[in-house]
Amino acid sequence: MQGWNHFDKGDRFNVDIDLDQADCNDYDALLLPGGVANPDQLRTSPKAVQFVKDFMESGKPVGVICHGPWTLIEAGVVKGRTLTSWPSLKTDLTNAGAKWVDQEVVVDKGLVSSRKPADIPAFNKKLIEEIGEGTHAGTRKAA
Repeated sequence: MQGWNHFDKGDRFNVDIDLDQADCNDYDALLLPGGVANPDQLRTSPKAVQFVKDFMESGKPVGVICHGPWTLIEAGVVKGRTLTSWPSLKTDLTNAGAKWVDQEVVVDKGLVSSRKPADIPAFNKKLIEEIGEGTHAGTRKAA
């Protein structure tokens, strides 16, 4: 997998399982990357978008930072949710039906969001708490 450092290619990483074989039922939480290039690449991958949608519908904890909410918007899962992001995503999130707030960290039924790298300590603390709580009731897709 190719990582990105802003607009430059970053480190390459081996993956344990290809997205084609990944199943959200096999994981306890999902962490969506920030930056500009990472979420922009993810939101153009139908398989990645579906994986994110399945995860959000599972009620399991999801962490997202910076520009990461672009992938959530593409998955159609932010309507009625409160979250934060890099400030330039405020209009995108609002247009997708989310309530955007400018806070260090926001938790909404297992969805943990933060704005920027300086928020990472608070983000990590809340995401760990949410993982400890597990699946959140009322977030699953209606059958």
